[in-house]
Amino acid sequence: MQSYQLPHFPTHLSCVHTALYTDVSESDLLRKRLITASTAEGSTGERERDAVNFAFIEARLITSVEHLRTAVYQAVLAAAQGGLRTKTVHSEIIWALNPSNNISEAMRRYGVSDTTASLVVVRIGGPELLAEDVERDMDAAIKGIKAPFARLEDLTDWTAVKKYHKLGNEVGIREVKDNPERERAVVDGIVVSSVAMKSVMG
Repeated sequence: MQSYQLPHFPTHLSCVHTALYTDVSESDLLRKRLITASTAEGSTGERERDAVNFAFIEARLITSVEHLRTAVYQAVLAAAQGGLRTKTVHSEIIWALNPSNNISEAMRRYGVSDTTASLVVVRIGGPELLAEDVERDMDAAIKGIKAPFARLEDLTDWTAVKKYHKLGNEVGIREVKDNPERERAVVDGIVVSSVAMKSVMG
């Protein structure tokens, strides 16, 4: 798990914890759990929402750590300014990753699905939220193997990324199509810029 600070934001939004899980199983049960938690009432509902209070992100659509961090930053910025388009800062991360403004589409593409095999998990909170507690709760919620973020590029479905961002006719990508490493770098640059500019364009 990686943790870092955003000290220029309000205290309750200043700590970010992220982890990558591979070989995820029972993702269908996790998705159902998230749906149930969102509608459960009373103290049971509160406990369940707290247990899954993360952004669960389809790792195959994340092109780099910079891509992820840009979406996190945009979501925290929106929360700090009272400008969330979704219900929580965690769902806002998923919205920020999607090229369009369609929230349902963002959740369907970038959130956990029945077939998710790798997940990026994010928890935003304050300094009172200890990293070891966050990691324990992540491990309790997810059946999978924690992996270093260096593995992220190998998990990325570059074809799906290009499809969702409509990059098939992008000149810069066509020029480097015979060099996979350079092509991935160009795609990553476009995708990161798209996330960074989304709130401005919206």
